Amino acid sequence: MDAELDPEDAKIITLARAARARAGAEAGAAVRDTTGRTYAAVDVRLPALSLSALEVAVAMAVSSGAEALEAAAVVCAAGALTESEFAAARDLKAAHVLLAAPDGSLVATYPQPTLSE
Repeated sequence: MDAELDPEDAKIITLARAARARAGAEAGAAVRDTTGRTYAAVDVRLPALSLSALEVAVAMAVSSGAEALEAAAVVCAAGALTESEFAAARDLKAAHVLLAAPDGSLVATYPQPTLSE
């Protein structure tokens, strides 16, 4: 993992990697809410339900009472995330979403855009 990465961001990448490995999933994700609580999840692929790992992690945070996120991390083999893949984290005002490779190396950081009124 990057030596310059904030320790709290490194932690959510580690949690996402662990969830992915434990479940044997394509993707793992973890989020940190504004109180410091963390939630880790993997993608869900069922005939009647399909959710990204990040969507599941955000849903877990919301169902536990989180109103906002400090950060989110996704670990997968993809080289980039689409807008729809991190929309749920943006709904909870995540300051940034980190994308990491399966080995934990940081691939990209997606900052929360500032919306002008």
